[in-house]
Amino acid sequence: MQNTRMATRAAKTAADIPTDDHIVGMVVKARAAMAWYADEIAAHGQARIDEAVTALAWSIYEPARARRLAEIAVEVTGIGEVESKVVKNQRKTFGTLRDLLRVKSTGIIEHIPDKGIVKYAKPVGVVGALTPSTNPSATPVNKAMMALKGGNAVIIAPPPSAWAATQPAVDGMRRELEKIGLPADLVQLLPNPVTREATTRLMQLVDLVVVTGSQVNVKGAYKSGTPAIGVGLGNAPVIIDTSADLADAAHKIMQSKTFDHATSCSSENALVIVEEVYDMAIAALRREGGYLATAAERARIVDRLWQDGKLNRAVIAQGSPALIDAFELGADAQGCKFVMVEETGTGTDYPLSGEILTVYRARDFADAKRIVRDILEYQGKGHSCGIHTKDPAHARELARDIDVVRVLVNQAHTFGNGGGFDNGLPFTLSMGCGTWQGNSISDNLNWRCFVNITHLVTTIPEDKPSEEALFGAYWAKYGK
Repeated sequence: MQNTRMATRAAKTAADIPTDDHIVGMVVKARAAMAWYADEIAAHGQARIDEAVTALAWSIYEPARARRLAEIAVEVTGIGEVESKVVKNQRKTFGTLRDLLRVKSTGIIEHIPDKGIVKYAKPVGVVGALTPSTNPSATPVNKAMMALKGGNAVIIAPPPSAWAATQPAVDGMRRELEKIGLPADLVQLLPNPVTREATTRLMQLVDLVVVTGSQVNVKGAYKSGTPAIGVGLGNAPVIIDTSADLADAAHKIMQSKTFDHATSCSSENALVIVEEVYDMAIAALRREGGYLATAAERARIVDRLWQDGKLNRAVIAQGSPALIDAFELGADAQGCKFVMVEETGTGTDYPLSGEILTVYRARDFADAKRIVRDILEYQGKGHSCGIHTKDPAHARELARDIDVVRVLVNQAHTFGNGGGFDNGLPFTLSMGCGTWQGNSISDNLNWRCFVNITHLVTTIPEDKPSEEALFGAYWAKYGK
């Protein structure tokens, strides 16, 4: 009976689709799917939403699918590494599902009796989700899970170069939704070829745009006239303090920097090492497979990493063997896991202040903070930074003085920045950078971004202080 009703509704929707604008047609189908979903939620409550979210998670988490989607992602985009993407497909999905199943996202989600406030969560509508080539499977599923958690439908818009990798992920989500009796059109994919015009049209027609990836797309979303959430550029600098556990820091940096060939925006791009422990820290990093380039090799790295002022796509997001070959590194580099390059400055005259794993020598902690600030002013302000230290005061000082959304302490940046099982950040693949980088959120993208809140407001006992209570200190100091 349920499938018959769904087919009838789909047929009716198809008859209403304008023939001259396929993007309009997709949005019409998304709204019809949302209406069906709303009926299901009304009948079964939060449990039905959580079934939908779990179905999407299983579409990529199931081990064989996680691996096949990882293989396709690397085959299609040429970016990253299969084993890392398998981990990402499962770990990020598992963590996000954990977060989502622990919260209520429909009906009354909060009651504050002393304020007379009751909060009701409601869908934002059809979401246009622009996704990156670096995570062509994991990010679409991640965003779809959050969108459906809010009762919405979502239309995925990948970059043209990643469409063939995103399609099987979207197909998998649609199959799982149908398996549990929900309309597949809750999740749709822009057809191939994805054009700038089609993506722009999508952004104009949906109710919310959520962009991860190209800063051109982020800026386009904010100009679209549709409410938009965009993320910023990463370029995470990390301090190794005098009190750091150097072996632990080096191991975590190696794990983070080698994961998926450092495709993550959260991957450490600069190490700022305090002078007192500089040589010991470099030795610890070498023991973990790091190779410190010579001055001559540094010059070749700069020359070959950029072509006509742009990053060389043939070099970035590649494993160490490819980098050794591309940069013609010496015999000592053979077998290394990651490459380090020393740098002294920041900005356009120092291009390495934005890429590779650049190493800076700082006089002391204050100087390390200055270098971190300079790096972020050049690229990555608002995103994140980190510190390896046993001094909580230094960690708090870094958080107080540096304009970033996230400061990670004694963690592998790639694994902790987007949420971890040993920190309290929500799992995500999209990190907001606040107004520091022109973003509308200073948080990890999460399900709260995908709901509107209605406030039921009732009266409470009057809460009106006296004039003396509010102005008294000011009058006493400055007069009336």
